[in-house]
Amino acid sequence: MLTDDERVTIRDVAARAGVSATTVSRVIKGDYPVAQATRTRVLRAMRDLDYVLNVHARALSGASTKMVAFVLDDVTGPSFAYVAKGVEQQATAEGRLCMVCTTHGDPARELAVVEAMREQRADAVILVGGGSLDDTYRERMSHFAHALDKAGSRLVLCGRPPLGDDVPTTVVEYDNEGGAYAMTSHLLSQGHRRIALLGAASPADRSTTKVDRERGFVRAHESFGVPYDPDLVIPAGFGRADGYEGTRRLIALGARFTAVFAATDMVAIGVLAALREAGLRVPDDVSLAGYDDIPFAADLEPGLTTVHIPTEELGRTAVRLALNREERQHVVLGTHIVVRDSVRPPLRGQ
Repeated sequence: MLTDDERVTIRDVAARAGVSATTVSRVIKGDYPVAQATRTRVLRAMRDLDYVLNVHARALSGASTKMVAFVLDDVTGPSFAYVAKGVEQQATAEGRLCMVCTTHGDPARELAVVEAMREQRADAVILVGGGSLDDTYRERMSHFAHALDKAGSRLVLCGRPPLGDDVPTTVVEYDNEGGAYAMTSHLLSQGHRRIALLGAASPADRSTTKVDRERGFVRAHESFGVPYDPDLVIPAGFGRADGYEGTRRLIALGARFTAVFAATDMVAIGVLAALREAGLRVPDDVSLAGYDDIPFAADLEPGLTTVHIPTEELGRTAVRLALNREERQHVVLGTHIVVRDSVRPPLRGQ
């Protein structure tokens, strides 16, 4: 391995190509016309010498790194994976590399990742999933949005609401509350009056996604004139284990419910396992609905009724808008429910 003193420099490339270091720099940056024959000689010299661009030096010079950063909670989440697919596809189409960073749901780590990507001069930093409603977090993230904008980059909020009218961001969200409202309305129209919501926000975890979905749940009850039972609104995470443990807890407490609205399809899979373990059939004994419409929701037995969100479109739109500022920078994509076999009217007497 080459040491710092042995690494190939721009001057080495210039000598090999028979041009000045300035010409090599212009070829790398692509910000100044260079004759095609000269450019070919420089690129050949770079290849022959295995020249690696010094990213830190490039950042100091004010040049873009031709990279977009995609920041998410967990790469194993199926819906996140499809947003990432859309981001990567559009980034490739725009001639950018895509860097994926995970935060494990830690707002402090998310802030640290955004700051690191600002230092790396990423062309766009795309945050996906529910953001924190904490005032300190929002103030710090707003600061980074202004700093990125000043440096010619862009903070993109993907699947989460804006930070404020005066904060320079690109926002690509979907109608989170509307999706929850539509699904809860569907359950109510089927005759369900005791619906459990698994995946609500806890006082310590005021995720924008959870808050919006809970708000849609409550608003649907109000529209139908049906009171909901707060004891059936269960704070939980968005994973399979959260659905499983939450359902076991409801059953152990003797809670009465004829339907479960899971805040994600992964939560719904855990709910389904817990119900079966307790000898309850879906949808004969308990109806079940999810949110996200991940690819294998249709392959469950029974097929899961769920809210469809346009995951790949979210990712593609986030990159396209961030790199093409002349377009409108706040887009709300629609959601709709997908009716399958996991929901039916409750049995008489339930």
